[in-house]
Amino acid sequence: MEKLLVFGHKNPDTDSITASIAMAYLQNKLGKAVEPRRLGNINKETEYALNHFNVGAPELLTSVSEDDCVILVDHNEACQSAQGIEKAHIRMVVDHHTMDFKASEPLYYHSEPVGCTCTVLYKLFNDNNVVIPADVAGLMLSAIISDTLLFKSPTCTQEDIDVAEKLSKISNTDINSYGLAMLKAGTDLSSFSEEELVNLDGKQFTLADTIKTKVSQVNTADIEDVMTRKEKIETAMQKDIDSLGLELNVFLITDIINSNSQVIVLGSRSDIVEKAYSVTLENNTAFLPGIVSRKKQVIPVLTANC
Repeated sequence: MEKLLVFGHKNPDTDSITASIAMAYLQNKLGKAVEPRRLGNINKETEYALNHFNVGAPELLTSVSEDDCVILVDHNEACQSAQGIEKAHIRMVVDHHTMDFKASEPLYYHSEPVGCTCTVLYKLFNDNNVVIPADVAGLMLSAIISDTLLFKSPTCTQEDIDVAEKLSKISNTDINSYGLAMLKAGTDLSSFSEEELVNLDGKQFTLADTIKTKVSQVNTADIEDVMTRKEKIETAMQKDIDSLGLELNVFLITDIINSNSQVIVLGSRSDIVEKAYSVTLENNTAFLPGIVSRKKQVIPVLTANC
């Protein structure tokens, strides 16, 4: 039997980790040998969810090769995937992002415009008549809460809300009380270095096919608390610019309580951010009211203003 590894993107968030676990469970029930993996450290929000539902974290994966058969969840871009992904045999992709994907062989590809990969996975469980156990349902619920910021994000759809309610019943979890506790657990950034902060949830993109860009995001209940570390955060961002050859490096500090973000921007193409949001960067920073979603309110807006 062919063995497959399933994993989400680098610098994994809660959806990336829990989607890997859920997909592995589903495929195992369908008779395939699939094991979940992770492409980075577990953040505090995800750790809270794993501990709450008493599920272990997937094993760390550093690279793949031509000998590996894999399933991608919560991403499809090679720059966000495992080292060596261009050599591996990709059998499936389940995602909810804009497609930037090429494959050399046929595969199963399922992506939907919803707020969370686990919303898509819920449908796949139903389509295949596989019962979701309580612990997996709880993790899938955690992912939806995380990706939609407890349904406040503009990426949230009615489908996400409907699926979350069903998963809450399966896992016997109160959405609001658990969700707020989980999100708050993820806002404790005190133990992270500035280098870790800019990589906790950082993704690389190429805008207009040429502009190498990185957009990182952290959630907080107090923007000003994070901004006290601005100078050191900028130093860490500049290191990324130098090492990765970036032209634009964006760091979003998102207030999950009031649904706003402060942005720190470095790079030779910082003008793109000013044009995109009609702001003037002062000391490399600006306040962006109502901006909380990298996927829907940042990447497409920057792309449109290149």
